Parts: sequence; C-alpha cells; structure tokens
Amino acid sequence: MRYFVHISYKGTRYCGWQNQPDKLSVQEVLETTLSKLLKYPVTVYGCGRTDAGVHASQFFFHIDIEYEWNFDLFFRWNRILPDDIAIFDIIPMDGQPHARFDAVLRTYDYFIHTYKDPFLSESSAFYLLPELNLIEMKKAVTLLPKYNDYRAYCKSPNKNEHTICNVSAANLLINDAGNRIRFQISSNRFLGRMIRILSKKLIEIGSGTMSVDEFESHLITKKTPNLILPAHASGLYLSKVRYPFLDLPVKGYFLNESTENSWFEI
Repeated sequence: MRYFVHISYKGTRYCGWQNQPDKLSVQEVLETTLSKLLKYPVTVYGCGRTDAGVHASQFFFHIDIEYEWNFDLFFRWNRILPDDIAIFDIIPMDGQPHARFDAVLRTYDYFIHTYKDPFLSESSAFYLLPELNLIEMKKAVTLLPKYNDYRAYCKSPNKNEHTICNVSAANLLINDAGNRIRFQISSNRFLGRMIRILSKKLIEIGSGTMSVDEFESHLITKKTPNLILPAHASGLYLSKVRYPFLDLPVKGYFLNESTENSWFEI
C-alpha cells in the first residue's frame, strides 16, 4: 500500500533532504525512525531535494508499506522524531502516485531580515542592508513569470536535461515594520540553487550593485552572470507542494508567514 506523508522540518542541522555519506539528512532520520517502528527497512521518496540548511513548511514523501501496522503510527513516529521534524498527515493513496514526479506546483519563500536578531539567525537570512531599494527589487520580481528558461540563474545548468521552469507567480512582500522581506515564487519545477541565486541577485539590485536591465538581460540571453553566488540557505523554505489529487493547507509556519495582514505587497 502506498502512503503520502505530509511533514515540515527545520533544516538547520541537516545536510539537506537527501541521504549523503557520513552526513545527517532529513531522509535518513525519517527512514531510520520508521524502520525502527515497523521493524523492517523502509525507503522514503521525497517531493524534492532541499539543500543543507534549507527548511520546509510543507513537504511530502511517499512510502510503500508491505504490512498494515496495528498501532498509532502517527503518534509513535512523531514521538521518536527530533523536534525539528514534524509529521502532520499519513494518507493512503490509490494506485502508485509519486511524491516527486506527480507534483504540479511548488512554492518557495525566501525570508530576509535587515537587522541583527539572534532569534532569526537560523530561520531567516541576515543582510545588514536597511536601505534596500524595494521598488527596484519588485520590478525584477515582476519579470520572472515572463520568462521560462532559467539557465542563467542555475548553479550547474548542464547537469539538467533542460532549464525550462514555468514560473506561474512571483511576489515581493514586506512586514509592517519594514525590516523583513519575503520573496515568494511558484513554478512547476526549479533548478539547483535557482531560488537562492535569484534571491542574491534581488539583494544586489536592492543595494545598487546590479540593475534591473542587467538582471533581465541574463534571462533574455540565458548567459550566466560572471559572479553567481547563492543567498544564505537559512532564509529559504519550500512552503507549498500541490498535486492534481492532493492540495492540503500548510500546517508548518515560520513567524506567521501565513497571516495575510503580517505581510504587505510592495
């Protein structure tokens, strides 16, 4: 029987979602704990791969369970998982849907704070740039759904079969105090480091070291900028995953990210 499992996690202490030799991953923790409960090895298949230090407000993976369990798996699994991983739903599925390949939309949020705050250091990206030009940053964000080839803003474009990403929405928001920024982008797929690279370019635009025209020229020519550095991992969240057969509300929130009146469009 195939199940989809709905979770969220704080990625600070992990090497990312995917198993890696001699490093702690979210996938490893989930497989180890579930196998311990069921008393046989179980593999989990995630809806995507997050980098080291990246978080997920909403994440899905699927598992195939050979035998039905006779105990409260939801309760026991959450009980033995560390505090930075939470399970919200275990959903029996008809057929063999795939958590990664059947997803039709993914949304990411990138959070920036422009003042030093020890309570945000692991959950948001700190850039001491209180005078960012948000209007110029917004102009660049507005361009994103107009283009679908993101070769220029990918760490290793040649490793991909193609670099087409159908960006359906992109937005820039700010909190009422004006010192926290939220970049949100939705697409059917994303390339390696793409969102963190875009976020860094937006910061460069806001600080005046890159123009909106230059930013757009790379989208047009598909030529990678001479300097392509990703923004800090701590600010990035996979925040929504949607399937044709499954669209659940987000249950894991960072600092009221879901509260509409906490964030305002620029």
